[in-house]
Amino acid sequence: MDQASLVPAPKATTLDHRRFTRLSEIITRELGIRMPPTKLTMLESRLQRRMRELEITSLDEYEAHLFEGGPASGELVHFFDIVTTNKTDFFREPQHFDYLVKKALPTLAGENGLEDAWNFKLWCAGCSSGQEVYTLGMTLSEYAATRRGFSFSMLGTDISTRILQQAQRAIYTEEMIAPVPMEVRRKYLLRSADKAQRLVRVVPELRAKARFGRLNFMDREYGIREEFDVIFFRNVMIYFDKPTQEAVINRMCRNLRSGGYLFISHSESLTGLEVPLEVVGNSVFRKKRSKL
Repeated sequence: MDQASLVPAPKATTLDHRRFTRLSEIITRELGIRMPPTKLTMLESRLQRRMRELEITSLDEYEAHLFEGGPASGELVHFFDIVTTNKTDFFREPQHFDYLVKKALPTLAGENGLEDAWNFKLWCAGCSSGQEVYTLGMTLSEYAATRRGFSFSMLGTDISTRILQQAQRAIYTEEMIAPVPMEVRRKYLLRSADKAQRLVRVVPELRAKARFGRLNFMDREYGIREEFDVIFFRNVMIYFDKPTQEAVINRMCRNLRSGGYLFISHSESLTGLEVPLEVVGNSVFRKKRSKL
């Protein structure tokens, strides 16, 4: 045996196409998220960051750690956290919040004779770090100030446990709250006592209106028992193929009341999907009422 054969092979720390294909298939199967080859560099960077956290020095070692516990592996949860994209803003696509207040809420109130007490329920599906949930909370709080007997509760769900913790903390930088109108900031955001930190937090009264939970849209049953008046499901479908979009929308509609509203992103479409919805506005849909 020559001396060269005793030299250990270098540890793989870069993601080759074979390994990328294997991991991307897992991501698509478990999360429904498409991972084209153009995402290789992004996935490699995120995996390397996770490996540094674990003090793991090779991708072989990381894969062994990832699959060590099978489908119940705790590392799979972290893996899904690092591969999901969590981009959101306060008052993103603001036309939807205007539609909610000026058209959806008055229509629901009028059709159901809700002239007195009304416990409005909203689901923000794919809530990311909470900016959309709290934007909706601010919007609904302003509406509640004009309508007697109106109360509301909000559910925010996401696949990422890490991002849900951020949503629950409801702490944001001053740069993040730039889209929030000044008069709204004064009511619903508290500045840190340490001015140098440049941080704000959503007021306790609004945080109390929201609860958060982990949800994988690929699950056949979502385990949600309540019925919602409105669902916001924006900037999530773009990661799914058409069959997955159709399956997810139909599962979500199980928890949307008859005549309830679904909001999707302006960059998304339900065209060609067999779903129990009809278009009523720009990226706004209503659940068809059951025929007697």
